[in-house]
Amino acid sequence: MTPRVPPRGVRSPDVSLSERDTTASGGLERAAAILDAFDPAHRELTLAALVRRSGLPRSTTHRLADRMLALGWLDKPHDRYRIGNRLFELSGLAPIRTELRESVLPFMQDLYNTVRTTVQLGVLDGSQVLIVEKIAGHRPMPMLSQVGGTVPTFCSALGRALLAYSPRSVVDAVLAGDLPARTPRTLTNPAAIRRELAAMPDRGWAVEREEGNIGVTCVAAPIFGPDGTVAAAVSITGPTGLVRPDRAGPAVRLVAAAASRAFSKQSR
Repeated sequence: MTPRVPPRGVRSPDVSLSERDTTASGGLERAAAILDAFDPAHRELTLAALVRRSGLPRSTTHRLADRMLALGWLDKPHDRYRIGNRLFELSGLAPIRTELRESVLPFMQDLYNTVRTTVQLGVLDGSQVLIVEKIAGHRPMPMLSQVGGTVPTFCSALGRALLAYSPRSVVDAVLAGDLPARTPRTLTNPAAIRRELAAMPDRGWAVEREEGNIGVTCVAAPIFGPDGTVAAAVSITGPTGLVRPDRAGPAVRLVAAAASRAFSKQSR
């Protein structure tokens, strides 16, 4: 008997649901590999660079990239791929932007108007701090991460402000990981970092002096959500000669407290 061939566009009944799920999952992972190839240092990539950074075969990369172009996930104005506008539109729907950023941004602007140096907003993202918003004004500091970039948690004021109020399991996981020295002043000893975290609540702010970049000091304070848990941190960063923690700390703490009230009200 001649085997029955399913109509065009209809899957064969012998293809199980689990097999279809596996195929879909693999496609998503490959698409994620392409998106992960982009970062602040690689905003535009040729096909060859996309293949190299994604680790996918050239034919697979080309096929998926073309599909992602059609979906608006990627853009290709000339011979280089870049992140598409559709992903930017979708990112605006994330609570981290619609609730946190909108609640905190006015207070960040007030803080910038007072200190006239870079103000940043960050949230915990695994062992890193994700930069959600940044105000640099006319004195940008190119060595700092851009919005959407990350900084290490263990050696940044933003990270320490977050870790000081995080569950012990989170702190343990961060300090059990790699703690590379970024400058000669970077604290890499877990016990020393724990002492910094323990001192933070009484003081009200976290400090990082030239641990991420020589000549740069950062002061940060936590922002709390409606349930009382730490949700984010706000910081000021600038030249060590201009950012004095004893003066900057109280200003950052006051702004963080006001931002916490606004964010908690918005989130209810």
